[in-house]
Amino acid sequence: MTTPFDEAGEFQPDKVAAQVNWMIRAGAHGLAAGGSTGEGHTLDHDEYRALIAATSEAVAGRIPVIAGVITDSTREAIKRGKAVRDMNVAALQVTPVHYLFRPTDDAMVDHFRAMADETGVPIIIYNVVPWTYLSPALLCRIFDEVPNVIGVKQSAGDLKLLADLLIDAPPDRRIFTAVDALMYSSFALGAHGAIAAILSAVPHASVELWNAVNVMGNRQKARDLHVKMLRLWNAMFSDNLPACTKFAQEIQGIPAGAPRAPMPPASPEQQAAIRKCLEALEVRILG
Repeated sequence: MTTPFDEAGEFQPDKVAAQVNWMIRAGAHGLAAGGSTGEGHTLDHDEYRALIAATSEAVAGRIPVIAGVITDSTREAIKRGKAVRDMNVAALQVTPVHYLFRPTDDAMVDHFRAMADETGVPIIIYNVVPWTYLSPALLCRIFDEVPNVIGVKQSAGDLKLLADLLIDAPPDRRIFTAVDALMYSSFALGAHGAIAAILSAVPHASVELWNAVNVMGNRQKARDLHVKMLRLWNAMFSDNLPACTKFAQEIQGIPAGAPRAPMPPASPEQQAAIRKCLEALEVRILG
């Protein structure tokens, strides 16, 4: 999910429910709030708690809610996890620390162990930080040593790392893809789902793609959707990806709001390209 801000950058909790209901109507199996597409790294403690509360309230138990945790210390990650554990969240989506200095593998295991022990909430590792990237071998070690780590959101665009993790991880762990450009390939490899920006831009097409691969086995339909979604991803992917995602939502009638400064909004060129790709996907454009 994206996080709605007004032009001054203030969080607008009353706008969350519209996006929740839109995604549930599209067939989403779960929602992740406060992640990188949701600009979770910009939220202060009170805003973060308010976002997860508004999301959980709007969902009302219909599908699982995952709460993103993007922080730079074990202490702060635990504080965030504890702040929302009373809100019926299914799991915490936790990044490794994203400052420049990489912890050792032992320190990384200890980070997730402390999170699991202190919060008591299941954890999905958000494997995205380039200089703190966790190898399939380290992720499997964490699975072995920290039972409450239930899965991984595998990012960075490397399908081989996703494939390695899918064959090496214990069968009871969930491996989600965040390789936005290659959802079709990820699903065909056996990913258990996806948590990714492109799903927030076109939830209906994303669910169609999942069903084409995993329910109907319709390769041609899946490939056709892949081509259109890849073109959309190419139009959206930039340093202001959350802003581009919000533009895609806004013209479909979802009050996603502005990005939080200093991130710029989608440029006129980005807007034109995104609109063209959405039209090709035959989504209902209102703006």
